[in-house]
Amino acid sequence: MKKVINGRVYNTETSKRVGSWNNGIYGNDFRSCEESLYKSTKGTYFLVGEGGPMSKYSVTHGNETSGGRELIPMTAAEAQEWAEVHLTINKYEAEFGEQEEA
Repeated sequence: MKKVINGRVYNTETSKRVGSWNNGIYGNDFRSCEESLYKSTKGTYFLVGEGGPMSKYSVTHGNETSGGRELIPMTAAEAQEWAEVHLTINKYEAEFGEQEEA
């Protein structure tokens, strides 16, 4: 996926995929949802999400709703917050460094 937002190009083919998450509901279910966090070659984070007509990525067309796909630019802090919730500790620390034990 390649998209221009606010004069900046975001491209999944040239960016590093940091990690992914899905809600465990698969493709043919209207509630399915999956997201992937990317980091561009310039160090900018962005999220690509896709889901069915009953997911947060749904798109309304008049009286009908369909599934959709969205690219969302993120700050480093937003990316780190998303990663804390959705990635394993190994993938998290590979991207954001080893964390201090509580």
